Amino acid sequence: MQIQAVQETSFVEIQNILAKQRNFFLQGKTLEYSFRLQQLKLLKQIIKAHETEILQALKSDLNKAEFEGYATEVGFTYEELNHAISHLKSWMRPKTVWTPMTQFWAVSKIYPKPYGVSLIISPWNYPFQLLFAPLIGAISSGCTAVLKSSELAPATSSIAKKLVTKYFQPEYVALVEGGVETSQYLLQQKWDVIFFTGSTQVGKIVMQSAANHLTPVILELGGKSPCIVDETAHLDFAAKRIVWGKLVNAGQTCVAPDYLLVHESIKQPLVQKIIENIKKSYGDDPSQSPDYPRIINEKHFIRLTNYLKDGNIIFGGQTDINQKYISPTLLENVSPDSPVMQEEIFGPILPIMTYKNLQEAINFINSRPKPLALYLYTNSSENEKRILNYTDSGGGCINDCLVHLAPQDLPFGGVGDSGMGNYHGKSSFDAFSHPRGILKKTNLFDVPIRYAPYLNKIKLLKYFMK
Repeated sequence: MQIQAVQETSFVEIQNILAKQRNFFLQGKTLEYSFRLQQLKLLKQIIKAHETEILQALKSDLNKAEFEGYATEVGFTYEELNHAISHLKSWMRPKTVWTPMTQFWAVSKIYPKPYGVSLIISPWNYPFQLLFAPLIGAISSGCTAVLKSSELAPATSSIAKKLVTKYFQPEYVALVEGGVETSQYLLQQKWDVIFFTGSTQVGKIVMQSAANHLTPVILELGGKSPCIVDETAHLDFAAKRIVWGKLVNAGQTCVAPDYLLVHESIKQPLVQKIIENIKKSYGDDPSQSPDYPRIINEKHFIRLTNYLKDGNIIFGGQTDINQKYISPTLLENVSPDSPVMQEEIFGPILPIMTYKNLQEAINFINSRPKPLALYLYTNSSENEKRILNYTDSGGGCINDCLVHLAPQDLPFGGVGDSGMGNYHGKSSFDAFSHPRGILKKTNLFDVPIRYAPYLNKIKLLKYFMK
């Protein structure tokens, strides 16, 4: 496939797009159920027609195997689309809620209203899914959308630009390409809602920019997602699932297990099973495996190789800058104050730490910023209850990892440093919608108690509002 270089969208063009989208939204066409449904079905048809090109682009950018590219990007987007198509009518329907007796006779309803013109900024690690999954929410809710693809994944950005330009009118959905200056310029504009996926550091910049216009934001950030393995865990399943979750996309996943907290009594057998599963999945030399991805660019490769100094390598540690290859690597004797334990790793390096009792693990997690995900491997309902009650995270799994992203009815999002707001399924619709509360009062009669003069009315008021 011939890959086009990312073409910078001019600032003048951005201004034109924004003006056209604001005008188009005010025409009211996106408010119609039939229009939204048609656009969701169109998006699915577009992806179907260009599936091979999309998967080739993901291979070019990240060396993603066809299976992984389909499972985590294309197929994932299909499932979001199918769910939205099936439930859109019920999502759009106004919801009747309880009305207090003081407002007799009236009906209270919540009308989901689209925010308007949305900006969606996607990252490079899942450059297709994290661009188009939020778009499903924008389309479902009735917003228009300006998409900013990642310049660090140029092949995927190129095919995304081709699809959006060919099949959507720019006054409805447009895609902007460019680097940091383009993103900065976009953030200076007034949007009705901003959806950003990326690092906590950049998320703060997005929020500061949005504050200038009092624009609501959905921030899907990252953090150091802990993975606890207690002494009751099923070690065979735990090892297999941890290896899969850590090495999907070579660890370049915002909800990848960032570090292990293992009960000291089971560390050695767990490590041995993890090593066995790495070899089963990718062979003795993962650089030769067709299923093992690569690091996105040289900058991130250098960042990751510096982490290898922060502990003792007990497995892996091989690197090749020409291939942007870092082998699956296990570290032990890692200081909690070392860089690898202070920053989100976002690569195939897994620090392993031990604890003596569960409270020690809980205290360690709670001493750090709230993570995007938390994972616990256990057969103890008591340990499960304690972890769920006394720690916090955006989401997580018990006895698995990553797969809490799969059910469309589970909201996905962060908390604290790992983000704000949720999406997937109806949560995506809600993310781009304003719940407009409306009370409708009867004209058949009027209750006079609320009007002055108030003499002798207090007893009746207290009866209704006690």
